[in-house]
Amino acid sequence: MFDRPTIIDEAFVRRVAAQDFPAQRSNSAPLSVPAHQLVDLFDSQIMSRHLDLWARRSKGKTFYSIGSSGHEGTAAMAAATRHTDMAFLHYRDAAFLIQRKKQFGGLTPLYDMALSFAAAADDPISGGRHKVLGCANTFVPPQTSTIASHLPKAVGAAHSLGMAQRLKLKDAILPHDAVILCSFGDASANHSTSQGAFNSACWAAYQHLPMPIIFLCEDNGIGISVRTPGGWIEANFAHRPALHYIQCDGADLNDAVRGCREAVDYARARRKPVFLHMRTVRLMGHAGADVEASYSALANIEAAEAQDPLLHSARILHEQAGLSGDEIVQRYQDMRARVDHVAQDALAKPRIETATDVMASIDPIEGFKASPPLPDAPARDALFAKDQRNLAKPVTLAKSINFALADLMQRYPNIALFGEDVARKGGVYGVTQGLQEKFGAARVFDTLLDEQTILGLAIGMGHNGFVPIPEIQFLAYLHNAEDQIRGEAATLSFFSNRQYRNPMVVRIAGLPYQKGFGGHFHNDNSLAVLTDIPGIVVACPSNAADAPAMLRECVRMAHEDGKVVVFVEPIALYHTTDLVEANDGAWTAPYTAPTEAQRIGFGELHQHGSGSQLAIITYGNGYFLSRQAEAELRVAGIDLRIIDLRWLHPLNDAAIVEAIADCRNILIVDESRRTGSLSEKLMTILAEAGRGDVTHRITAEDCFIPLGPAAELVLPSRESIIAAAKAAVA
Repeated sequence: MFDRPTIIDEAFVRRVAAQDFPAQRSNSAPLSVPAHQLVDLFDSQIMSRHLDLWARRSKGKTFYSIGSSGHEGTAAMAAATRHTDMAFLHYRDAAFLIQRKKQFGGLTPLYDMALSFAAAADDPISGGRHKVLGCANTFVPPQTSTIASHLPKAVGAAHSLGMAQRLKLKDAILPHDAVILCSFGDASANHSTSQGAFNSACWAAYQHLPMPIIFLCEDNGIGISVRTPGGWIEANFAHRPALHYIQCDGADLNDAVRGCREAVDYARARRKPVFLHMRTVRLMGHAGADVEASYSALANIEAAEAQDPLLHSARILHEQAGLSGDEIVQRYQDMRARVDHVAQDALAKPRIETATDVMASIDPIEGFKASPPLPDAPARDALFAKDQRNLAKPVTLAKSINFALADLMQRYPNIALFGEDVARKGGVYGVTQGLQEKFGAARVFDTLLDEQTILGLAIGMGHNGFVPIPEIQFLAYLHNAEDQIRGEAATLSFFSNRQYRNPMVVRIAGLPYQKGFGGHFHNDNSLAVLTDIPGIVVACPSNAADAPAMLRECVRMAHEDGKVVVFVEPIALYHTTDLVEANDGAWTAPYTAPTEAQRIGFGELHQHGSGSQLAIITYGNGYFLSRQAEAELRVAGIDLRIIDLRWLHPLNDAAIVEAIADCRNILIVDESRRTGSLSEKLMTILAEAGRGDVTHRITAEDCFIPLGPAAELVLPSRESIIAAAKAAVA
């Protein structure tokens, strides 16, 4: 009773040999598909099935045994699309990947899949890091346990097609007439992430923006153990504005081919979104460890098995290709032998053996793509024609970022800047004012209010040659969508063995000390959500002198190296002009053109002063407050230096240790919460360097930030820094 794989396997052989085929489920008339194409699709289906059977019977030798059995109809979608139509796949789409690889030529889909199942180091997509469905040659970025998290970036990729054509982008990777496919299960269709993706695609299409995307919902009626209400998917999606709904039966190869062709033709010709509702069945439970009988009646399990798509495909081969039951069984058994032979070879291949090898693909290949040359002087003068007056005087942090963005967008035609209210309004704090006027609505545009969509849009655009610069309005808002960075953008290089890259610079207004518009949503000081993610860079400029050079370095890393970069901008310092005295203008700086500016490389610290009695290590607002405290500390006889980290993740351990090597005492000033803060990492670095006994820290309290003056009670201040510094050297 419990060995359902064997029951399904034996039932196929027995029923087909006896020509005991299930009745046709759909009303579709047989299509004029040549017999050899039907046989080819069937071969992809049975290859996928035998890989599943091998994985279920090879416990301890293969890994991550979520199979594709029952979803083999997706091979029809591979046949209906081109290999340049980028596909973000559901984890049950092995038949799709096999069929697409066969169409491309020169690939070995069976061997490649076996290597992936076996976690072999020779696996051509992940290098043995995960069983993923992906292929760089056929435009299938790898996905792992996708619970709808891949849908926002699919929408972004679809949006990028029209953008690239409109802008005549030379860096575009995908053909302008491509369509984007993303597939998912009926249970995942309920996830807030997928709902946001459907909404954003419809929102764009409703405004007549090109959105050539196919949402392929593989409806097997169950999510792990929870049944989907009958008719729910159709009721939910059949009448959505700007979304074309199509139904097909994935168990019936004829109907699957019909539905897939119709969906692809519609999306490609009309450049509008399609929802293809493909009815499937789930066989062998959710995964290898899942005992379906524990939550599903045997009668229901057997009813699903009786509708095995391979049985329906065998019927179609018999009726339309003239194959006898024995010929079909022989083909099935021959494929079993092929899979077993290849599987044994794959299992004999070595796996990743060292931590260094595992981590080798976290960072994408450096210098993969050269930056364009700087624009000539006349072109730059024309760009800043209306800004000459401001260029001639010191500017604030906000204005310096604005000027830097303009310079960067002129140099890099593949930059697009977008987010909530960034276009005509210029953002909540005016940082992007005037950029849409300079570069047009195609490159600087407002999005709908959904952070998952904003970041997904960036990931998808990065797949098509853009360097997106999305803005998240406040750091606290990132929590609504952090998995788009952690689970999608940051993992892409790792799971593709550096074959895919996710270039982007995410601008986030954040950190505390705002006056008048605060509270925990607008004064979030939690950076931990970012600083524990492998493979991303987190930058934080504290002043107008540093911000442009740092932003240029961030864009360079994104464009040339494919890096995911987060640029955290301290809100409270955006428009700050004075440091100590009123009207001293000490927190402004002249904006320097890229041709004249000094580069600030990744990981490069800034040191103010050279005192050896005390070193203050800090960043952002902490650097500003420490500079405010400096005068009184020097009056008190403390000879100090103040170090601005600038780059918060990953930390430059060696540079930090070197910067304080000749200092007798060390004080860390960290505006983040005490627990999980950057200061904990710094304390560890210094302790391991033998300086732990002279290191002290001051941080924010483990508390949310209240509104109004009470905020200052839980944050470091000029006064508390002075007191902590005096105590450190006492």
